[in-house]
Amino acid sequence: MRFDILTLFPQMFVGPFQESIIKRAQESGLVDIAIHDIRAYTTDKHRTADDIPYGGGGGMIMKPEPIFRAVADVLGDALAAAPVILLTPQGRPFTQSVARELAEEERLALICGHYEGVDERVRQHLATDEISIGDYVLTGGELPAMVIVDAVARLLPGALGDEAAAEADSYATGLLEHPHYTRPYDFRGWTVPDILLSGHHGEVDRWRREQALRRTWERRPDLLEDADLTEDDRGFLEELRSEPS
Repeated sequence: MRFDILTLFPQMFVGPFQESIIKRAQESGLVDIAIHDIRAYTTDKHRTADDIPYGGGGGMIMKPEPIFRAVADVLGDALAAAPVILLTPQGRPFTQSVARELAEEERLALICGHYEGVDERVRQHLATDEISIGDYVLTGGELPAMVIVDAVARLLPGALGDEAAAEADSYATGLLEHPHYTRPYDFRGWTVPDILLSGHHGEVDRWRREQALRRTWERRPDLLEDADLTEDDRGFLEELRSEPS
């Protein structure tokens, strides 16, 4: 899978993609990440990529010409097929299901907004999608681009050492993930639940499912509205609701 990231600040990406799973995914050929400097597509000697807004107001607006040129040059013949995603606080929320949706694509172009925003004509006539990673405002789209690449790349077959790991992540099943423990068994008097040492895989699986349900009910009950729940799950949730506060 190829990611083309268009940004005014390419140096922001020097470190994050050279570590851990993303680095290994690139080395193994699963992922190709290319960083493109939007300023390289300006035409004046000052490499001007932003200007003051029509109508007045604070902040600077990213100009449309260099962004259109950059996308056309980078994508070439793939322009008609590859999603062009504008990273903006006004976009649709980025979720695990959106990550899975994007992981089905062969190529993604990510436009990193900056300053006060981008010229509206980029949104209207170039971007095919708009994504926000949360209900807050960042300095630019560079950090959201890193988040999307990380979340999508780890879903690609072969990216993780354990192929089933992504299926058990928080949000992957519609629930928050169950608690995890490792050695030592006793740490400062806090011990590992005995069920995890029992060797009864069926009971362990049941405990983990119930813990995932409990954690979701306590922390993100809104997720339960759309989660794929069994009759046993619903019965356990009823028990939780009847517990004393």
